[in-house]
Amino acid sequence: MAAAPAAASVISLLIVDDHPVVRDGLRGMFESAPGFTVLGEASNGVDAVALVATLDPDVVLIDLRMPGGGGVDAIAELTRRGARAKVLVLTTWDTDSDTLPAIEAGATGYLLKDTPRDELFNGVRAAAAGRTILSPAVASRLVSAVRSPGREPLSAREREVLTLVARGNSNRRIAGELFISEATVKTHLQHLYAKLGVNDRAAAVARAYERGILGRTDPGDR
Repeated sequence: MAAAPAAASVISLLIVDDHPVVRDGLRGMFESAPGFTVLGEASNGVDAVALVATLDPDVVLIDLRMPGGGGVDAIAELTRRGARAKVLVLTTWDTDSDTLPAIEAGATGYLLKDTPRDELFNGVRAAAAGRTILSPAVASRLVSAVRSPGREPLSAREREVLTLVARGNSNRRIAGELFISEATVKTHLQHLYAKLGVNDRAAAVARAYERGILGRTDPGDR
């Protein structure tokens, strides 16, 4: 007897956002559409990593800036653990200091919260299949960053990290001072090295003084 045809594949999701209204809206949207099921929700990156281990979703739909554990750290941890789930960022933030760390940490795609419903569905399907999906604005920024290395201004967070580096602080001390992980500190350093056109901490500090980035308003002063 011939086997019965397999049922259409259903994509399972974990929704991660610190705003309950956003989570409720996304859950309702996906559960009302065929081909999706929502396994759970988390309000921060730390809880998201724990839920991925127990729920094993196909796709993690995650915001970036969340109290109690940001998206980039969660993505990096899931990558380190070799999680099966694909990670699709869904956020309002599209600056280089947000997009580049998320993608480098292992995100499969990056969409903005103003993405139309059908495009979001297609983005989740693409992510589940392992295909990279980027919003046009994010794709444009990434292309510009690749074509013009070293010309992008430092973000506020990169300036803070650089200031603390100039004071002789270790990555661990910087992480504690800014309430971020050491992995995130390293990511910020890599980005500011690229923007300044240098390869190490000492050269970064020297170049920053040359350009007047350091020696003006010091974000670490209290």
